[in-house]
Amino acid sequence: MELLRLKGVTEKRAKDFYKLGITDSAALVRHFPRAYLDMTNRTSVREVFHNDMALLACRLVSVEPVRHYSRLKTVRAWLEQDGVTFPAVWFNMPYLAERLKAGDYLFYGRVQNRYGQVSIVNPSFEPLGRVARLKGLVPVYPLRGSLTQRAVRDAVSAALSAEPLETVIPWEIVKKYDLSPLKSAYYAVHAPKTQEEARAGAERIALEEYFILLSAFKLIKGDRQEARRNRYTVTEREVAQFEARFPFPFTAGQQAAVRAIYDNVTGPVRMNRLLQGDVGSGKTAVALTGIFMALKSGFQAVYLSPTEVLAAQNFALLEKMFPDYRVGYLAGGSTAKEKRELKAALAAGEIDVLCGTHAVLQGDVHFKNLAFCVCDEQHRFGVAQRNILSEKGDAPDVLVMSATPIPRTLSLVVYGDLDVTTIPDKPLDRKPITTAIVPSYKYDDMLAYVRGEAKKGRQAYFVCAKIDDDEGEVTSVTELWEELKNRLPDVRFALLHGRMKEKEKSAVMAAFKNKEYDCLVSTTVIEVGVDVPDATIMVIMNAERFGLSQLHQLRGRVGRGSEKSWCFLFVGSDSETARERLTVFKNTSDGFALAEKDLELRGSGDFLGTRQSGKFLSDIKNLRYSTDVIFTAKKLTDEAFERRLNFEAIRSAAMQKYESLKDVILN
Repeated sequence: MELLRLKGVTEKRAKDFYKLGITDSAALVRHFPRAYLDMTNRTSVREVFHNDMALLACRLVSVEPVRHYSRLKTVRAWLEQDGVTFPAVWFNMPYLAERLKAGDYLFYGRVQNRYGQVSIVNPSFEPLGRVARLKGLVPVYPLRGSLTQRAVRDAVSAALSAEPLETVIPWEIVKKYDLSPLKSAYYAVHAPKTQEEARAGAERIALEEYFILLSAFKLIKGDRQEARRNRYTVTEREVAQFEARFPFPFTAGQQAAVRAIYDNVTGPVRMNRLLQGDVGSGKTAVALTGIFMALKSGFQAVYLSPTEVLAAQNFALLEKMFPDYRVGYLAGGSTAKEKRELKAALAAGEIDVLCGTHAVLQGDVHFKNLAFCVCDEQHRFGVAQRNILSEKGDAPDVLVMSATPIPRTLSLVVYGDLDVTTIPDKPLDRKPITTAIVPSYKYDDMLAYVRGEAKKGRQAYFVCAKIDDDEGEVTSVTELWEELKNRLPDVRFALLHGRMKEKEKSAVMAAFKNKEYDCLVSTTVIEVGVDVPDATIMVIMNAERFGLSQLHQLRGRVGRGSEKSWCFLFVGSDSETARERLTVFKNTSDGFALAEKDLELRGSGDFLGTRQSGKFLSDIKNLRYSTDVIFTAKKLTDEAFERRLNFEAIRSAAMQKYESLKDVILN
């Protein structure tokens, strides 16, 4: 149902929902709460510690005019509670200056308390009279624009009434395993009476989503393996001779990966394989060896990279490693003449291996006899894009690579259409990085250390979880950038985030690498593969908001030069779980061990998000559920397919849910 047909949804509110990616009632019921407030658990501002999340009943005394600072617009209101007057500050929400009026409110947000100076940052709020009727647990939703919690709650309630929310799991299985009605689960998540009820609802919804996802993978991969069409003639001796070209001996993990690829390409079945390994573990060398197998057998190969920076680096490497073969380069930045000439040469078989970006996927790019495809940083490419690449040859072998460790227990879900090969060896020739958890009272000492290192010519990253934070839970990148410039005026700070244009991002990264800036304040868009040897400090704000695997990737941005490197974790939550997770991270350098621990501590609901699995499961990222849900879903999916229960409905739901996969669903 269209949003405007829901009671209480005006055109203005509909536009704000669109900013959240919500275009109809079906999407609205999947806009799950990010937290629940216990309305009986209100806090005194006198008892709040720095960076605590707090629910404060206050009187709003006054609102200052909107202030403009470079790219920021700031609203400041003065609050009073029990004789204590303190400010509430909102960044890039100037419209609040008109909405806030004197009176009693309930505020929820992150409190800063440094040296006795208290403030609350980007809090959500509602007039106290409105929330008086709310009892028990109240859902807290992600917001955008002028949306309020009350407006979202009312809209979700209307959407729940409008949506049928019927399960696609066959009724025979629902009955056999006594699954609760799907609609009841949605009500339990959006309007729970207890935390236990919310958890049970989340598990049931997650089970439904994994059932659909695993069904999609079954349809993609099928129950049969595809027979090999390209016959490789390369010998093991020739492969060993190629390996000897590298300036380092292959590790045991690399040798095992090369063996798996060789056995695959010289066997009866077409290869569709994921190669995963830590940063520096030698995945690229293994991929080049696979390309050699194809070239030596008389076939063409392609190396696909997610960015032009990486594509250019890989092109130079291919030219170096394959001096006896013709290497081509194709990217969006190539001139029209270069593209035209290259495409003609490629189709004629005059180019042996092509290196490029997404431009390679265009319809007018044709190969003469493509047999081996490599996708670097596979999380940047979807299943459909890999399929487009595969269709450019006669059932070519596909090798996709990822530096993001994922537990073996989850690989069957996220990479359900691939065989998985792991290089377990630790990165070669990398300096150890000391990791420290920084309490709030050591924040100023940490900044002083960063300033001192900058004066010595070292560089630092500051990473934040969000660009702006409408919800007040974390330190946003824009907020931190402004703060650091004011706190350390003699240090040069650059700003980088995902809303910037590609040219802007490239220019900032290049300037940082060229030491035009001392520190880079960024979200997690830090360019993969960019090597900055003088970057010796990684500061991660609100470190508890990141998964251990993502923290590991961020930590890997430093320690690339000869100097001692540090990773500082600034914590915004003092929960027992956060401390345990970050202590594990502090004491562990093995990315795969961290991934397994991450799954154990946070559960799959946190571990699997848009970063790990593209668009898969993105709309249940706020739900909390156990890993057991995944394996239950696999059992139910296997049973449904074996018994051919409700097959057409399952097929339809899988194709509708993952529309980007529709071209690769098998008949």
